[in-house]
Amino acid sequence: MARPKIAILISGRGSNMVSLLGAISEGRLNAEAAVVISNIGSAPGLAKAQDRGVETLVISHRQRSREEHDRDIVSQLRRRNVSLVCLAGYMRLLSPHFVSAFENRILNIHPSLLPAFPGMDAQRQAIEHGVKFSGCTVHIVDEHLDHGPIVMQRVVEVFDDDTVETLSARILEHEHLIYPEAVALVLSKGFRLDGRRTFSGDKSSSQVKL
Repeated sequence: MARPKIAILISGRGSNMVSLLGAISEGRLNAEAAVVISNIGSAPGLAKAQDRGVETLVISHRQRSREEHDRDIVSQLRRRNVSLVCLAGYMRLLSPHFVSAFENRILNIHPSLLPAFPGMDAQRQAIEHGVKFSGCTVHIVDEHLDHGPIVMQRVVEVFDDDTVETLSARILEHEHLIYPEAVALVLSKGFRLDGRRTFSGDKSSSQVKL
């Protein structure tokens, strides 16, 4: 049986992309990485994907409307029969066209326990707010920023002496663990969505070997 195809969108170093590709190559995630796409030609993650034998594309957003840019990406994804789109440090808000084209089939990972601290500098927001726990969230993407249904979360303690840098690094370690698990969950037969709630069904159907 053919494995489901995923696409990964990046804008920078692509560390979460690397964690997804590693899970695939190690047999922990039953999927095929069809393509890695960046809106930034100099994104370091592109070389990392190429080193791992994954096709890469650069589709620049410069001097184009958001919808024009997204239509080009959607066309490339459809051409490759992509089942699931994974945003991994992709610094663009998706257009309604993109979201509707892959409705409930786009995932994002965010460095906070949503709905707390959406948007940029989530780790700084957490420290300045004085929370004792933060973490990371994988969620389904809708038309609003960091807003869609939550698939999976991981809690990270905030220490008294934490800086933005130390908290960010500790959260990132958990992002690398949770993202492949969440992708496998969404691709599993037991996954379902009911309004804003997600359900995993039979845990034995998970495609990650824990």
